[in-house]
Amino acid sequence: MKAEVIFKNARCAALEIRDGSIFETEKPWSIYVNGEFKTETNRTITMIYGLEPETEYEVRAQQDSQTLTASFTTDYEYVTMNVRSFGAKGDGESDDTHFIQAAIMACPPKSRVVIPAGEYRITSIFLKDDVNLEIQEGAVLKAFTEREKFPVFEGAVPGNRPEEEMLLGTWEGDAMAMFSGIICGVGVKNACIYGPGVIDGNAGWDNWWENAKQIRIAARPRMVFLNHCENIVMAGVTVQNSPSWNVHPYFSQHLRFIGMSILGPKVSPNTDGLDPEACRDVEIAGVYFSVGDDCIAVKSGKIAIGSKYKTPSEDVIIRQCCMRDGHGSITLGSEMAAGIKNLRAVECRFLHTDRGLRIKTRRGRGKDAVIDGILFENIYMDNVMTPFVINSFYFCDKDGKTDYVQCKDPLPVDDRTPCVKKLAFKNIEAENCHVAAAFFYGLPEQKIEEVEMENVNVTYAENAASGMPAMMCGIPEEICRMGIYANNIKKLTLKNVNIQGQDGEAIHIENVDEIVR
Repeated sequence: MKAEVIFKNARCAALEIRDGSIFETEKPWSIYVNGEFKTETNRTITMIYGLEPETEYEVRAQQDSQTLTASFTTDYEYVTMNVRSFGAKGDGESDDTHFIQAAIMACPPKSRVVIPAGEYRITSIFLKDDVNLEIQEGAVLKAFTEREKFPVFEGAVPGNRPEEEMLLGTWEGDAMAMFSGIICGVGVKNACIYGPGVIDGNAGWDNWWENAKQIRIAARPRMVFLNHCENIVMAGVTVQNSPSWNVHPYFSQHLRFIGMSILGPKVSPNTDGLDPEACRDVEIAGVYFSVGDDCIAVKSGKIAIGSKYKTPSEDVIIRQCCMRDGHGSITLGSEMAAGIKNLRAVECRFLHTDRGLRIKTRRGRGKDAVIDGILFENIYMDNVMTPFVINSFYFCDKDGKTDYVQCKDPLPVDDRTPCVKKLAFKNIEAENCHVAAAFFYGLPEQKIEEVEMENVNVTYAENAASGMPAMMCGIPEEICRMGIYANNIKKLTLKNVNIQGQDGEAIHIENVDEIVR
């Protein structure tokens, strides 16, 4: 048991209490900073604000007779720019975009831009190298919703050399024209967005969510769009009511998302929480999700982008997070034509999501669409419809229900054929599940190489709801009542796996080459 400062800058820090809890501690902890009471928390990762630059701090976490301490020194900071000094009103009516942008552009390196309490109406705000943006308590950046107010990012901008292009706009894995994000970073390095304030997309059924699948002028904006960025941190802020995906890092690396909240109505369309696409070295820690689609969806583009740039999403760590109400808690794919490698999801809670650990792929994603080195460990689920899904027949896109994609007979392995290699599920407790415990269905011509389940316990809700465990065609009704269904796998390991309480077979296996119990 210990306390550790896992992030700091000149004005804030993130404290992690490691007492064996997942996302929330059993009892609250009192937090003291240099001997003064700061806050009470039941989160394993807690943000601490109101610090001074270049100052030594001792943080003490107190719970009954338990005392944990951590020491750190805040960073250097040159100057502070207050957006009010640049003319921002924060009155909930005026357009403050230009004034906030002016403060950011005028801010020198190793400095901060402060947004104090107030409601600031904006369109797109663009980040800058080496500048921290602090959204303070009571501050809300509330976006306009009129399409004509937003810049449009062209999908792929041609270079002066015929072989070169700049990827700028994107929509669901393809290079497409899109509206610029509410918060945008393009080629930005060493920036941080932090604070207890709110970024509100102001989306609803009377604007961005109406006819959500229809492209009007350009694709809907992301709340936070990070394109070819490096060394970016988002800490503490709340992101809510997004027009589409909430946080979308794209071809970026060395990213940290710490102690945030990402929120949207359960019925809001395509409002994924955090979607790293073709990104490397990503940490997602202590984040609370409650959205209308997948909470986290790791991607690497559709075939045109994936096969050309061959940039997988890799080295991703997700820990101490809570996912609630989305379609999938943690999803890999389906736009993953460049692959997903070396991902660990540990010490997380999944509550009331449709699926827990979800892999979506299909024929046509391509030979570079390799999923490998995936570990899910120490996870608790409650009221998740189907805790484990590997679906190699995901019926997305216009051709998703064609014979080529949905055929269950072996087809030739060619440049269009994806591959699922090794996945491990360890030390997982899933209570009150509904449709099925696990649904694993590989391609007959390219079987899933290895699935390992160890120390996995699943119980069903007393009145378990019925439904389809995966979005694919031709699932027999009887499969929907099984505990574990496994088809087209080379090696399946089931060690200390317990399934209780649902009708039908506990475990049904087809076309599995090797079973280890």
